[in-house]
Amino acid sequence: MLAFRLDRMAPVWVALGHLLITILIGIAMLPTASAQDRRQNTPGEFDFYVLSLSWSPSFCEEATERGNNGRSQQAQCGERPFSFVVHGLWPQYEHGFPEYCERPSPRLERNIMTSMLDLMPAPGLIFNEWDKHGTCSGLGARGYFETIRKARAAVKIPPEFIDLSDPKTVSPAQVEEAFIKVNPGLPADAIAVTCNRTRLSEVRICMSKDLQFRSCEEIDRRACRRDQVTMPPVRGG
Repeated sequence: MLAFRLDRMAPVWVALGHLLITILIGIAMLPTASAQDRRQNTPGEFDFYVLSLSWSPSFCEEATERGNNGRSQQAQCGERPFSFVVHGLWPQYEHGFPEYCERPSPRLERNIMTSMLDLMPAPGLIFNEWDKHGTCSGLGARGYFETIRKARAAVKIPPEFIDLSDPKTVSPAQVEEAFIKVNPGLPADAIAVTCNRTRLSEVRICMSKDLQFRSCEEIDRRACRRDQVTMPPVRGG
C-alpha cells in the first residue's frame, strides 16, 4: 500500500521540481541594478552625468603593485605631474546606468583621441570611455569629448591637491568639503569620494545634461566609508 501511494505521488514531486526550476531561472533572469530602467541602453535617454576625476598617483601606485606596466600606464604614470585626471563622463539613470549603447560602437578618430590626452592621459582609457559611455550620450564622438572638456572646465580643483609633493592623509569628508568650498553651488549630495583599501581613488561629481551641479542620492550612497585615506604625492612634481 505504501509503495502504491509513493507511485501516485511521483508526478506531484516531478511537477514541483519543474516549478522550482522555473522559479530559479526567473530569478536569475531578473534585471540587475544597472538594467532596471525601461530606457536601458537607448542612446541619449538618461537623466544626468557623473564626471569622474581620478587621483592619478593612486592609480599609478596600484598599477605598479599589480605589475601592470602597459602602454596606457606608461603614458599616465611617467614623470609628468598629473594630479586629478578625467576618468570619464558617464550618463546615468536615477537608478542604474546605461553602457555600450551601440555595438559595434562608431569608430573613434585618432585625432579626437589625441586631442583629449591633456585631460585623460591614456589612449586606451579614451577609446574605452567612448565605447562604454560615450555611445550612450546620444552625441557624436567629437560632441561627447567636447562635453567632457566643458564639464571638466566647470569644476575647480582645490589648490591643496594640485601640486601635492608629499603623501597626504585625509578623510573623504575633508576632500568633499575642499571641493565644495571652491565650487559655489556644489551641494554635498552631488559629490562622492571613492577609495580602495587605503587610498583615495576618485572624486565623482553629478551634473545635469547642461552641466549644472545636481544632487544624486544613489552616487552619494556609494561613497567611501573609511575614516581616512591616503593621497600619494604627484609624480614628477
